[in-house]
Amino acid sequence: MALVLHAGKTNKNAFKALIAAEYSGVEVKLVENFEMGVSNKTPQFLKMNPMGKVPVLETPEGPIFESNAIARYVARLKADNPLCSSTLIDFGHIEQWIDFASMEVDANISKWFYPRMGYGVYLPPAEEAAIAALRRALGALNSHLASNTYLVGHSVSLADIIMTCNLYLGFSQIMTKTFTSEFPHVERYFWTMVNQPNLKKILGEVKQAEFVLPVASKKPAAQPKETKSKAKGEPKKEAKKEVEKQQAKTEAGEEEEAPKPKPKNPLDLLPPSKMVLDDWKRLYSNTKTNFREVAIKGFWDMYDPEGYSLWFCDYKYNEENTVSFVTMNKVGGFLQRMDLARKYAFGKMLVIGAEPPFKVKGLWLFRGQKIPQFVLDECYDMELYEWKKVDISDEAQKERVNQMIEDCEPFEGEPLLDAKCFK
Repeated sequence: MALVLHAGKTNKNAFKALIAAEYSGVEVKLVENFEMGVSNKTPQFLKMNPMGKVPVLETPEGPIFESNAIARYVARLKADNPLCSSTLIDFGHIEQWIDFASMEVDANISKWFYPRMGYGVYLPPAEEAAIAALRRALGALNSHLASNTYLVGHSVSLADIIMTCNLYLGFSQIMTKTFTSEFPHVERYFWTMVNQPNLKKILGEVKQAEFVLPVASKKPAAQPKETKSKAKGEPKKEAKKEVEKQQAKTEAGEEEEAPKPKPKNPLDLLPPSKMVLDDWKRLYSNTKTNFREVAIKGFWDMYDPEGYSLWFCDYKYNEENTVSFVTMNKVGGFLQRMDLARKYAFGKMLVIGAEPPFKVKGLWLFRGQKIPQFVLDECYDMELYEWKKVDISDEAQKERVNQMIEDCEPFEGEPLLDAKCFK
């Protein structure tokens, strides 16, 4: 008995097994004339998967459901399949990225895409949360891919197949170039993968979504039919009266309730500060000479210790920073993910050292007396750093602030490899 996959021809979860089969030299046939909503409701299908979900793989030993399980089964039909790794640690990393692809990437793309299609209730706050979680996941993936062509090792693994199929829905349906350009290494990875011959055979030509799908509109309620007992001219007359009535209501000022305003960021509710953050950012950007006399002096003249706070940060895992460009990419990714705080923050990040391991240190100016909670919640990089509030009454700490703003070299006795500004 051949392996038969029950799913539609465009089901991205079915693609996982079909692509794994191409790499493994295993024959998997897609069932003919499958119709979603019909074929998966038959007694025969429900016997294979009582949930009625697709895909389902029919094998000589019995059916298998859940797309990742099916893909694993197909890949392991080939002995010593490179898709499945040759070492225990690689196996663990493959499983890790398969779970990540499902729980962090696919789940959040689905929460963004399907409500807009009408498959579920569309709630703007839920969509915003899904997009924020997806950005966080893609940021983590982008950092990993900055120094890796594939997820595990130096060739395509099952993790790459599953990750690409999950990204496929996002890239082709809802993630526009504007959105994905924040994650250049993810872009490079996705387009490299979909153009691999075994993937291209199953996926065909892939095109990126050009716009975000509009929210599916609700169908208007059906109007009751007029009874035949009325004279021919009466329906039109009644309709005309109804239009006039609606116009009168509008003129009288009867309107639908206005949407509730979006809740303000708690930082916008703080007492006004004498420091205008944009003024400092302009001064920093426009000062080209005599930086200490102009920009640094200007900063302390503007600084409001009641409305803002300064923070030093030190990367906890500097021993990992053995490759210069990877370390700089890591810092760049962090600054990208801090974009949500641009209205309320200014930052400087330094990569220090002539030889690896390189040190990463930073200085941040935040609105308020604490690091904003929404930044701690949304930017996972924050937990990778030790944070210490600056005591501006300590002249040594104040001078360290000056040196970090100025990109002073050498910094703390070591050469400056790179300096990045968030403004």
